[in-house]
Amino acid sequence: MQTQTAPEPEYTDFPDAPTQKMAPLKAGANPASGPIAELADSEWVQTTAARTGISERALTAYAGASLRVHHDNPQCNLGWNAIAGIGAVETAHGTFQGASVDEQGSVTPHIRGVALNGDEGVMAIEDTDDGVLDGDRNWDRAVGPMQFIPSTWESLGQDGNDDGTRDPHQIDDAALAAAVHLCEGAVENERQGDVSVNDSWHSAVYSYNRSRRYAHQVTDYANHYADEETS
Repeated sequence: MQTQTAPEPEYTDFPDAPTQKMAPLKAGANPASGPIAELADSEWVQTTAARTGISERALTAYAGASLRVHHDNPQCNLGWNAIAGIGAVETAHGTFQGASVDEQGSVTPHIRGVALNGDEGVMAIEDTDDGVLDGDRNWDRAVGPMQFIPSTWESLGQDGNDDGTRDPHQIDDAALAAAVHLCEGAVENERQGDVSVNDSWHSAVYSYNRSRRYAHQVTDYANHYADEETS
């Protein structure tokens, strides 16, 4: 007898906004400048990494990105767990297909998505970066641990590790860019811009990936990490 797989649910709604969690700031750290990986309290990072299964190096990027945007854009209320939800769904925190995050935050081998060539299930985006970021001179591909397409990276890329360059394959740069992207997306269509509010959360996640299923996946991870932090 052949086993049949149940069909994926057709999501017709958006999930409620997850609880947004803020990591404690390391004593003496300045959230306004410097590498974001140095912002979160070290003991919190160690404990929370053990509870959530997220590597300490990835977690410092998510927590630091949240602390930086909270300083720059406090009304957004974006928690580290929401950024981690994006990282979990996109590339399992930089570990997709055998990749890993080193101590400097570089993800190797580089993670590149499928060619955005208009095949079933993907949009068509002709090459915009001459293959510099994604290795493809014909079509764009999403790149890095947070899966930015090159044109989006060009406009939103950040220097999260404060080394003078913006690299989508470096997890601090990518996590901070994801945080900025979510906060900017939250104010589309004159919404409130506070991702702890349902409408703004929906707008933020939908700006990252226009899929209700994706919104549910990210939210589920964000809620799971929030629960694990306090378990």
